[in-house]
Amino acid sequence: MARMTDTPGRLLRLLSLLQARRDWPGATLAERLAVTPRTVRRDVDRLRELGYPVVATKGPHGGYRLAAGQQMPPLLLDDEQAVALTIALVTAAPSVAGLDDAGQRALATVRQVMPARLRSRVDSLADVSVLRPEEPHGGVEPVSPDVLVALGDAVRAQEVLRFDYAGGSGEQLTDADGATFRPPRRVEPHHVATWSGRWYLVAWDLDRRAWRTFRADRITPRTPTGPHFTRRTLPAPDVATFLGRRLTAREWPCRGEAVVHLDAATLAPWMGDVGSVEDLGPGRCRVLVGSWSWAGLAAWFGRLEVGFEVLGPDELRDACGRLAERYAAASRSV
Repeated sequence: MARMTDTPGRLLRLLSLLQARRDWPGATLAERLAVTPRTVRRDVDRLRELGYPVVATKGPHGGYRLAAGQQMPPLLLDDEQAVALTIALVTAAPSVAGLDDAGQRALATVRQVMPARLRSRVDSLADVSVLRPEEPHGGVEPVSPDVLVALGDAVRAQEVLRFDYAGGSGEQLTDADGATFRPPRRVEPHHVATWSGRWYLVAWDLDRRAWRTFRADRITPRTPTGPHFTRRTLPAPDVATFLGRRLTAREWPCRGEAVVHLDAATLAPWMGDVGSVEDLGPGRCRVLVGSWSWAGLAAWFGRLEVGFEVLGPDELRDACGRLAERYAAASRSV
């Protein structure tokens, strides 16, 4: 093993080892650093001069331990630790009273000393929103930090994102061998946010020409990203309101979509917590609504007293047909 003759580099390596494990035998440290035990003792003294509380333990298995000190010394983080710390600061601070400002200052401090390659990854997570952290869903699937960074990069750069979406619905194609597959989704990413313990991507779906929300744990980004785009305006005052309306509607057992012949601004005040409305231009809006039953959902659209076209699912179309037959029969009764 080559000897580590660069003292600053060796000190950083020693500090990294001491942070990774509670106790280190002196002989093991010397072997890992490819130096003599005497050099390890000198390097430990240098770390103490820099403010690191390194404690020496005596005995046949004596060694060194990084103990708690009276003040916070400089920290040494690898790339994965730095990204994990950024995610924790971004997501946890807004949910704890009094920590938002401290979290932002800590994030700025960490970012300032990062190398450029790592700073760009951290910057991609700067616009994450944290919503309803107090009500986690059961069975939440973890999200890879690499996925969050990729989504954040696309949001920040305003670049079209292509990704595979597990469990999603959509057009199925057939390849030359007769196997079916779904083409990747193409979206203009707008925001990454958490809601009830899950991560979501809010985006404009280019193929469906509509706003959509995607669970980040089901996303597998494709590279490279697509062309730049001009960010659209959300059909809501902010991302929290938009995502809240969408996900609240999803909590109902029956959910359906329809294009309603009414201005979005006229309908929005009547939506409450049953769904969301998206502006499609004068006299038209797309509505996503939830209900306890398909009949109730069909009746909800009927009470608007304006025309509408059901976009899906088929259960809503069937419920509208049955309701129309009932109303027609009622109008013919004496």
